[in-house]
Amino acid sequence: MKAKWIMKIMVGLVVFGALAGWVVMTLWNWLIPALFAGPVIGFWQALGILVLSKILFGSAKGWKSGGGHCRDRNWKERWEGMSPEERERVRSLWKQRCRKSTPPPAPPAETES
Repeated sequence: MKAKWIMKIMVGLVVFGALAGWVVMTLWNWLIPALFAGPVIGFWQALGILVLSKILFGSAKGWKSGGGHCRDRNWKERWEGMSPEERERVRSLWKQRCRKSTPPPAPPAETES
């Protein structure tokens, strides 16, 4: 039973990949030569463009360290549980991390009269 599901998933991924490659190839060959006088590409080149765009831009869960909403919720819970001193320490730490590359101007030196 488990092997059957694995086989279905693998076949589905291959079909999806082939369909995605065909869509990229068709759109490229329809638009790029007409608009930019670019080359016509084949299926494997289209699949390569698809993989390259995936590497460069990402978008699938699991390829990046995600968890955006859960991470935000956990951070809010932690922030609410902090004492005012801990909050101030975190604020100052983030101010140091996020400051501009040039240090702030030094305070004026006290002069003795």
